[in-house]
Amino acid sequence: MNTLAKLQERCQQAILNGYPTPGLFSEEGAELAGGFRIYLQAYHTRLTAALSDNFPVFQTALGDVSFDALAHAYIDQHPSRLRSIRWFGDSLADFLAANLQLVPHPALVDLARMDWATRTAFDAADAPAMLVNDLAALRPEEWPYKRFSLVPSLQLVDLNWRVEPIWKALETDPEGVHDAPEYGPHTLLVWRPKLDCCWRSADATEALILHALRQAATFADCCTLIAEAGDPDPARMAAGFLQRWIAEGLLARN
Repeated sequence: MNTLAKLQERCQQAILNGYPTPGLFSEEGAELAGGFRIYLQAYHTRLTAALSDNFPVFQTALGDVSFDALAHAYIDQHPSRLRSIRWFGDSLADFLAANLQLVPHPALVDLARMDWATRTAFDAADAPAMLVNDLAALRPEEWPYKRFSLVPSLQLVDLNWRVEPIWKALETDPEGVHDAPEYGPHTLLVWRPKLDCCWRSADATEALILHALRQAATFADCCTLIAEAGDPDPARMAAGFLQRWIAEGLLARN
């Protein structure tokens, strides 16, 4: 490795580690070494700011001091590897789930998941939504083989705690939140029909069918899954799902 490459590698390691390696830039004098300290601080500071932007409700719940400490721990284990720091933090919730000692309550992991889902939904690609008239145009013989597409913004998030009321309250009145969330595994739907994100919980059967649609299941496949889940009239339930999804803008026109 040539001298320049070695110097570049040492600079990178110094920035990542937060302190210069022995002798780095020593021959240039104290002035350059002092200026280089700005870069040592800027790396963690900029990535912490990116996490703050991507997880605003989670940060509010945790508090600024604890959030900064957690951000440093995350950055050390998951340095940025993407060209855009917009997506920095994609592994934060999983990092928290594997290190629950870093948060005062495990429900905070789900707050982080909800934060990330809303940001992801907001930045997702646009797609024209399916209309009721699109269903009316289907011939009876086409229904069993029909595949419905989900809008790109739809996020299906598995949560262990019912954090939605607290997440909403933290957005509007952080000082007014006192009650801990209830434990209850469920699936949260997050999507962006227009300019603002929407979210609601889904029961187990609805979540099952949405996951199936994401895997290109046909309408007949969905009815079979509903029947296997125990519903005596799967076609009726499937039709009810379609009506609700079209009204909410969850299905894309194809």
